Amino acid sequence: MGAPAGAVGGDTLRVITNDDGSVNPVLAEVVRSGFVESRHRGAVAALNADGTAVFTHGDATVPFFPRSANKPLQAAAMLRNGLDLDGELLALAAASHSGEDFHAGGVRAILAAAGLTEASLRCPPAWPLDEATAHRLIKEGDGETRVRMNCSGKHAAMLATCVANGWPTGTYTQRDHPLQQAIGRTIEELAGEKAAATGVDGCGAPLFALTLAGLARAFRQLVLAEPGTPGRRVADAMRAHPEWTSGTDRDERKLMDAVPGLLVKAGAEGVNAFALKGGQAAAIKIDDGNARARTPVTAAVLRRLGVMVPEELATAPVCGGGEAVGVVRAAG
Repeated sequence: MGAPAGAVGGDTLRVITNDDGSVNPVLAEVVRSGFVESRHRGAVAALNADGTAVFTHGDATVPFFPRSANKPLQAAAMLRNGLDLDGELLALAAASHSGEDFHAGGVRAILAAAGLTEASLRCPPAWPLDEATAHRLIKEGDGETRVRMNCSGKHAAMLATCVANGWPTGTYTQRDHPLQQAIGRTIEELAGEKAAATGVDGCGAPLFALTLAGLARAFRQLVLAEPGTPGRRVADAMRAHPEWTSGTDRDERKLMDAVPGLLVKAGAEGVNAFALKGGQAAAIKIDDGNARARTPVTAAVLRRLGVMVPEELATAPVCGGGEAVGVVRAAG
């Protein structure tokens, strides 16, 4: 996660270190047939209910792109700026959804209420993340569509916010658009820090870099906000409808179903962020970006915070010959 220690080229191998020269610790191990065959390094920042640090692993001060873990913060910003959504559709606005039929129907409903169609979406066409849905669509002769792309709920909500404010809809993903300026201000306010960089997310929307501590602070702000305020409305909608925020069979839904009051949102490149209803919060980044380590590490952090997590969420299976022969687990 930190700065490079040397250059790549010739016979020189670059070792990625933190600013103090340290290397982030191993957070997860991949065990196959009783043998540890891979290890995933990363960093964690966890906060007490009062917002103070309870523990860190690795360098939690290095800015990174939270990817889709920013979506609840983006949704809160849109509510502040006139977005009129609640319940399932608000959860969808903060979603990395699986592209199941109810997700696609919800995206179309958000667009229709704003007087728009799928043609207004600027996210790229994609197959659903849900394999069964993707296979069915292929058999039916359908192709990739924007409405099935996992970020389409966020994009539909962005368009609806633009319509509510009379802002241009054709340029809503540009960094200098009024919508993105408003989103950036809200993210910085919730995180308690300035965004270290602005990039372009996989869906084409602007992406704001934060530290792990900043991302954890932002999630804590959402769950502790007063009922009825934008941040709390997002947190409540996501917790009430986790299948709309992720999918029918996704780890985020399973975690929120298993832990009452938990708000959790994953991001690409090995990111997870969560907050408990009492205000404890954490953010996780796996250095190599591999998503398989994300849930086992999240379960381990929750357990360290005193939360009961089902054993089936504490590990992920490693398969051989079509059968489970090992696990991905948090490092001891």
